[in-house]
Amino acid sequence: TFVLAGTGLLDGRGATTTWWLAPLFRERHPLVQLDSSPRLVHSGRFVTAGAAMAHIDLALWLVRRSSPALAAVTARYLLADAPGSQAQFVIPDHVAHNDPTVERFERWARDRLARAAPAFSLAEGAHAAGTSTRTLTRRLQAVLGKSPLAYFQELRVERAVHLLQTSRASVDQIAARVGYEDGATLRVLLRRRLGRGVRELRGQVPAAGPA
Repeated sequence: TFVLAGTGLLDGRGATTTWWLAPLFRERHPLVQLDSSPRLVHSGRFVTAGAAMAHIDLALWLVRRSSPALAAVTARYLLADAPGSQAQFVIPDHVAHNDPTVERFERWARDRLARAAPAFSLAEGAHAAGTSTRTLTRRLQAVLGKSPLAYFQELRVERAVHLLQTSRASVDQIAARVGYEDGATLRVLLRRRLGRGVRELRGQVPAAGPA
């Protein structure tokens, strides 16, 4: 994706790349409409893929264009699932950036969520980051490609997953702790963002007692 973007052919088009290189990609190629969530993006004449096994996703996509049945059989032999989201594999964004303003905002957000005070305030977040709301919004957009609220929401989901995997609290209790109205809302968000349900997420790591 980087090589193709370097030619200018992806300017104004949608594309994806592996999640941990997304901040660098946005910095180098701001005209490309990057979405690092999907594992495969088809935009006009071009198809780009992300994640570690992107070559398999791309190969199956090409086969599927001629024969969906053959692609399905091939995927079963390769033990490959359908190209979906990279979200379940993503390590939090703080690993992928080293921006002081973003780091200060992130510390404020994580502390707020840890204290079960999940209401979002752009003004308070900017104050904690030592900058104005406008500058904070600009920095997060430039570094992470998302707004302060969108990043706060991602950290909120991350906190919910952590509580699911390390506590025996009910889904409704966890939802309340991270600022959602009820457990049903949290279930829908987890399925939409991560492609996994509560039972799958809880099964990944044994509960370790009350948090």
